Amino acid sequence: MITSQNKNRLSILHLEDDLNDAEIVETALQRAGLQPDIMLAKSDAEYQVALAAGPYDVILSDNKVPGIDGTSALRLAREKMPEVPFIFVSGQSNCAPVKGSATGAAECVGKTELNRLPEVIQSAIENATRKASLNSSNGYVQAVEYLVEVVQQLSLARSLDRIATIVRRAARVLTGADGATFVLREGDLCHYADEDAIAPLWKGRRFPLGACISGWVMLNRKSAVIEDIYADPRIPAEAYRPTFVKSLAMVPIRTASPVGAIGNYWASHHDPTPEEVMLLQALADSTSVAMENVQLYAGLEQKVADRTARLQLVNEELEAFSYSVSHDLRAPLRHIGAFAELMQEVESKTLSPTGKRHLDIIIDSVGRMNQLIEDLLEFSRMSRSPLAHHEVDMNRLVDEIRSELEPETAGREINWQVDPLPVTEGDAALLRQVWSNLLSNAVKFTRKRERASIRVRATEHPGHTEYTVADNGAGFDMEHSRKLFGVFERLHRADEFEGTGIGLANVRRIISRHGGRTWAEGAVDRGATVHFTLPTTRKG
Repeated sequence: MITSQNKNRLSILHLEDDLNDAEIVETALQRAGLQPDIMLAKSDAEYQVALAAGPYDVILSDNKVPGIDGTSALRLAREKMPEVPFIFVSGQSNCAPVKGSATGAAECVGKTELNRLPEVIQSAIENATRKASLNSSNGYVQAVEYLVEVVQQLSLARSLDRIATIVRRAARVLTGADGATFVLREGDLCHYADEDAIAPLWKGRRFPLGACISGWVMLNRKSAVIEDIYADPRIPAEAYRPTFVKSLAMVPIRTASPVGAIGNYWASHHDPTPEEVMLLQALADSTSVAMENVQLYAGLEQKVADRTARLQLVNEELEAFSYSVSHDLRAPLRHIGAFAELMQEVESKTLSPTGKRHLDIIIDSVGRMNQLIEDLLEFSRMSRSPLAHHEVDMNRLVDEIRSELEPETAGREINWQVDPLPVTEGDAALLRQVWSNLLSNAVKFTRKRERASIRVRATEHPGHTEYTVADNGAGFDMEHSRKLFGVFERLHRADEFEGTGIGLANVRRIISRHGGRTWAEGAVDRGATVHFTLPTTRKG
């Protein structure tokens, strides 16, 4: 319909005898980004000459200029250019459209609301273009193609308001109707939520289901096609008399338990074709899916919000627990240790050998309890501290840990086999704890070997790198392997190998937070191999 190749450049015939008003209209269009090429007609004679000189994208008209009124201007326009949109730009306080007669129907924009005019023009041109396409030989094919575009838009909608915006425009464009409405069911009421029409209908109003045609459609779960609204008993005629509507088609949104309805209205008598009704029903079916998606997303967002709130509460409880452990539990333990050491210094001469041994046990137990508390606090902090992702040199970390372990390995024969390890990405401090736990365990559990063997290597796989630490130490029974990475789980006696049983639990938590996994293999007195993976980081 637009005569210019540039969709923003419009060829406009404007019937207006007030030059100031004409200038204001042109300025309003330019401010909206349009480029109007306006033919101004100030009288009946100039208007008829201009009509003959067409074509135009749209015709704007005042209600009355010298020699001709708006209704006559509309009639002439329909005779000369029946497909060109006609819009009244009126100075009257009550800007009402022509509601359908031999002249057809036309929209109306008041001169005090010219900010609406660009959108009304674009909508009228789009509707006229679609109506012309539908009347062409391949019109139905084009309508289906447009419907596919609308379905794609609906699939991306994340709110009911967005759905309403898409549907009200699409419903009118699909059939070239003079108006469309989007109705939602609210219990026993029909809520006319949104509309796109040449004149106001019932946007925002609510009616009982039994008092409107949309309610009939929802209650009967089938469409209604009415050529003459005043000849159908289902129509509350008095409600329609102030409107432009002469004919309509209404379809339910979802035939099983309808949640709403979509309606098309025509300003002149029109017998909606089966194809028009089918297009409208297809739009309604797609709308139903979109509405269900919105509900699903809303439910998921609420679940995420609820889960976040629960996690926040858990974190607060962990903070309180950590404080209690660190402060309240350590205080009496500190007192026990201090007074036990004082007794050892002052009263040791008066204590029996049994008393001295009991006191030594108390002091040693206090030390182990302190270490348990420290490990527990560290495990608690592990899940709450944020990860700092940087490039990490794993070879350097292993070398540093080996140097720190030298006091424990002095005098022992340990065969270290450390293969080249790839650079990875992660939290260097946390990954350092992983290597510290695994290498110190390997040193500890090979203590009874005359010749200990510890091997560190890495194997690259698609998407991840697998790291292993293998030793020929005490090993473990695979029947108990599920306990290996548990908190305070120990597979060896405390008098055999020291430790609190929390090191491997920390390893698993750190690797899990990096997106990897952990597992172990072993056999009693035949050594153990611990594996962990990290996602591969590709540079480039």
